[in-house]
Amino acid sequence: MKTPFLFKNLRPLLAVLILSFCTLSCTRCSNPPTEPVSDSYKKKLISYKEGRILYDEYTVTNNAVLTKYRNGDPDSRWYWFSVEDLEGYLKYVKETAKKQNLKNPGIRIYMGKYPINHPKNKMAKPEYAGYQTIFLVPTAKNLKRDTSGTMSRTMRTTEENTNVQEMEVLNMTNLAPPPKVSTADMP
Repeated sequence: MKTPFLFKNLRPLLAVLILSFCTLSCTRCSNPPTEPVSDSYKKKLISYKEGRILYDEYTVTNNAVLTKYRNGDPDSRWYWFSVEDLEGYLKYVKETAKKQNLKNPGIRIYMGKYPINHPKNKMAKPEYAGYQTIFLVPTAKNLKRDTSGTMSRTMRTTEENTNVQEMEVLNMTNLAPPPKVSTADMP
């Protein structure tokens, strides 16, 4: 007895359908693809030795002035954020910028100083009062329009991002107030 033509070709077709189903099922269960990370930072890397040159220059110039102003008491020299805190903050900035349709989000790093009477709950440690600190401010491409609804000439030509005041600023960093760090040595 002859097998009908349809049944001869049904087995391979059925096998292909089952394999396709299994493949598609597994693909849906996997984690969604992550956003690609740019390697543009690689062009901006410097060696530890080059960092030491910058640190030493700051020591003999700016820090010398600060130390003199502080009656020989040196100011803080380094600041520390955990990678986890930085990743979380960058995610917050990216997501908020996306929700607000902001282009080219970035981070500006500012120098600051804790006032002697600064609220204790706004510093990583209360003994940091009176020391300089840094804080990170989100930025985005300046897309402000003038009152006529067109982009102003200065706004279109500038490459500088502007601060985004609607987003929170990151501080509460650990810092090295003296005498924990020598002004002569880069940790």
